[in-house]
Amino acid sequence: MNKYLERLWNGIVKENPTFVLILGMCPTLAVTSSMINGAGMGLSTMAVLVMSNFVISLLRKMIPNGVRVPAFIVIVASFVTILQFLLEAYLPSLNKSLGIYIPLIVVNCIILGRAESYASKNPVLLSVFDGIGMGLGFTIALSLLGAFREIIGAGTILGVSIPGWDGIGIFVMAPGAFFVLAALIAIQNYIRMKHGKNPRRLHCEQGCEGCTGCGADGADSPDDKEVA
Repeated sequence: MNKYLERLWNGIVKENPTFVLILGMCPTLAVTSSMINGAGMGLSTMAVLVMSNFVISLLRKMIPNGVRVPAFIVIVASFVTILQFLLEAYLPSLNKSLGIYIPLIVVNCIILGRAESYASKNPVLLSVFDGIGMGLGFTIALSLLGAFREIIGAGTILGVSIPGWDGIGIFVMAPGAFFVLAALIAIQNYIRMKHGKNPRRLHCEQGCEGCTGCGADGADSPDDKEVA
């Protein structure tokens, strides 16, 4: 597979940050009471992720190793600030709905994890595609989670009422986020097991599964592993 397409596939399916790596749970559970909120949060995170990956990869040889994490945070915070100003100016309703979770993108473990494990070690274009793939995976996951919660909990989809269905209120509350996320992960794991794959484990072409250390050619290197 083309290495750029592989970056997209990796983020959307193979290492989906929500359904596989289980990262970024705070915004995932907090803002997905509707599909619009979920998509908005996902796209906002993707924009910051792509731009921060671009800049960090571009400056990777100039940032001293001892201050790389503070440097990453400054870069990410700059893009989050720009994003928040744009949302306040052009999408004030979405900005109000997402609230404090927009500034908290600065410390989102998906963004810092990709900066540390991938963008700081790889060329600019590959890092951009990695950001797009991870961002799309996060957006798709949050949109699905928000859609299911909105349909089941509020009886609407994209704000349009579903005739004859008033919803089950608990699913738009905090506990509902856990129920729906658990169900979606269980469905994904069932599908993986039906295709002969172990749930939520990365496969190494050397024959071992869940490996974190060999870094063999063609296999997932340690840099692509989960970053908590």
